[in-house]
Amino acid sequence: MNSKYLYLSIDIVSLLLPFLVSFQSKAPFYKKWKYLGIALLISVPFFCAWDSLFTHLGVWGFNAQYLCGVFIGNLPLEEILFFICIPYACVFTYFALNHLIEKDYLFPHQELISSALIILLLIFGIFHMDKLYTGVTFIVVSLFLAYLMLKIRPRYMGRFYFAFIVILLPFFLFNGVLTGWLLHTPVVWYNDKQLLGIRLGTIPFEDFLYGMLLVLMNIAIMEWFEDRDYYRAKFGAKK
Repeated sequence: MNSKYLYLSIDIVSLLLPFLVSFQSKAPFYKKWKYLGIALLISVPFFCAWDSLFTHLGVWGFNAQYLCGVFIGNLPLEEILFFICIPYACVFTYFALNHLIEKDYLFPHQELISSALIILLLIFGIFHMDKLYTGVTFIVVSLFLAYLMLKIRPRYMGRFYFAFIVILLPFFLFNGVLTGWLLHTPVVWYNDKQLLGIRLGTIPFEDFLYGMLLVLMNIAIMEWFEDRDYYRAKFGAKK
């Protein structure tokens, strides 16, 4: 395989299996496409803007030898597709696990987990604002969690945390390759001055929280619009 298609191949491979099994009768994920589409229309511009700014500031960048050469602004096409393919695969995993596992094992602990994350990430982010990726990511995740818990008060956070633990397995594989695992040079490079410097394998610790926000934002938007339509259909009024 030509190395310039490596990043594009990672996008396609991450999407392929979840897409193909989206039509299973026992867990027909294709019926959720309407709501996932709305979520992506909101989340993709948000993450692309963040990504573009950090690319401009030199927080991270992309190795041209692994890119097809198509750019939109300062972002390679593959990076934009990443914000579509990865959420699709992860939200599908969340959806499939909800069908496969009836019991919500983490429901009794979801508020404690969320509260602890909100406090710890906010404090840690404030004290590390000299490192852009660390400070911004920790604070944004903290604020988004706080908004969900105080305003939306979702009942699915336990299921999300459980699904995210499962998602971490393929995350290590795909993100590991992007950050240089098995490669001479990484597909995506990072400015070490803007990071904590803690890596799990080749993956910066911040990537785990960035990924968590990417997945959670899509799930939260998707669940909100689906709930809204359900209550409108059932009660003939806005939720």
